[in-house]
Amino acid sequence: MTGPRQGDAEVREGTTWSCLVEHAPDGLAVLDEDGRFVQVNEAGAALCVSPAEDLVGMRAPFELLHGFSAGRLGLLDDGPDEQVCTWRAPMGDRREFAYRTRPVPGHRTVVAFRDVSAEYRRRRRVVAMARTAAKLASEGSITDILDALAREVLGADMLAAVQIMTLDESGESLQIMGTAGFPPRSDFFALIMACRDRGATLHMMEAIERGKPVVVPDRGALIRTDPAWEPLREHLGTSEWDWFASVPLMIRGRVTGVINAFFAPGQTVGRRTLEFLEAMADQAAVAVDYAALLRRERELARREERRRLARDLHDSVVQQVFSIAMQAKSMSVLGAQADAVPGADVRRIADEVGTLSRTALADLRAMVHELRPPLSAELGLEEAVRAFVDSTANRTGLHFDLQLDFGPGLEQVAAETSEDVYRIVAEAVHNVVKHAEAHSVTLRTEVRDHTLTVTVTDDGCGMSGEPAADTASGGGYGLTSMRQRAERWGGTLRIGPGTGNGTSVHAVIPLPLTVPAAPDDRTDRGSAGPVKGLPLGKPLGR
Repeated sequence: MTGPRQGDAEVREGTTWSCLVEHAPDGLAVLDEDGRFVQVNEAGAALCVSPAEDLVGMRAPFELLHGFSAGRLGLLDDGPDEQVCTWRAPMGDRREFAYRTRPVPGHRTVVAFRDVSAEYRRRRRVVAMARTAAKLASEGSITDILDALAREVLGADMLAAVQIMTLDESGESLQIMGTAGFPPRSDFFALIMACRDRGATLHMMEAIERGKPVVVPDRGALIRTDPAWEPLREHLGTSEWDWFASVPLMIRGRVTGVINAFFAPGQTVGRRTLEFLEAMADQAAVAVDYAALLRRERELARREERRRLARDLHDSVVQQVFSIAMQAKSMSVLGAQADAVPGADVRRIADEVGTLSRTALADLRAMVHELRPPLSAELGLEEAVRAFVDSTANRTGLHFDLQLDFGPGLEQVAAETSEDVYRIVAEAVHNVVKHAEAHSVTLRTEVRDHTLTVTVTDDGCGMSGEPAADTASGGGYGLTSMRQRAERWGGTLRIGPGTGNGTSVHAVIPLPLTVPAAPDDRTDRGSAGPVKGLPLGKPLGR
């Protein structure tokens, strides 16, 4: 036992236990059985942004856990049983409290609580950025992605509302592509232009023109009283807000839109908040830029497809129809003669017209077949190839020798790879029908050593002495398309003479490798099933 300490003497001399509680660093409160404040210490009143006497009798935000046992944790210790609630002060300030409760005699509950608003806001921001990054990797539309991003920004900082607007390619027109907090409204821009015509200042235009964030304190209060904002006052009043920030979306130094953030009453825009908005604006800008890139690629693909169809129509159907017209003209000239028309001439012209019309019809059917949705995704690669070959044989009379040996390696062929392989086969066969004057076609496929090999050989007229076409040589649109589809997966394509007088198209495409996953502890104990292979992704050659 030691003697009495000086601190003990001070407590005995005047410092009471209630005084220590009153000046404790954490918030402490006593609640009645209905969850209302009975007593609040000085720190607790400061956290609640209200005088202690005003809090007495007010409903507290804490959930009372009757029958709770604190166990080995003390009242002020940090542990897994700590709960979090949201407190909205009478002046509008919104905070998040982490708290722990303990019942005391007299149907009362003691609560210890602290402000974790900044900590939880940081956590939500990290989660929001991670979720947004995952959403960018998905296949959703740009509006789906930006709507999700707006919701993440709204939830991360507990804002009142968020808008994401994008500029069109001309940089002259804005449109809302993502929103959260405000209800959707189709006439929003008509109303905001009406506000501008009445003299309202549009700070988001300032952010777009300057390419820098714009923060406006107490913006909500001004809009509620400014007559210029009357057309949009009802819409902007659906959520209670005060401060406003507009952050531009930047891609390679060019503004592509803005994020408008509407802050709940009591919230202010500090450096960290602005950094978070700028980070989310970067995410939105990447999504917008990626969507624009996809649009350009699709438009380029459509233009190239139109050019190819135009060339094919000109090289085959147009010339054939022209020949039919010339034959019809010959019939007209013969019919205009006074003498009887020789039957042999009529039969010859009729046979030529019939042949030309059948050829034109076959070419048109081939083009229609190519424009259909891909069969490989619906049927699988092998069945899609068989269906295509059957259709072509029925249409053209060609004889096909199929030697399809995909084996167990077929399951390694991804959907996109299957589609490219199918298109290579279809283009090669189309060239045979159009140019080779062949009677039969041999189609071989094989999967061996993680490599898919496709060979299409015909017995037609050959390549007329032209050199073999490989990945380095040019060729027409069809040859270029086949080469690009093979190279997309790190493969090669060669076109050369066949074993006889025909032509051979040979494509080699590497497939993704798989390796067994390392067994975990459960596998070592025998409690887990077989370990599936882990795909390594695309071949290194791509």
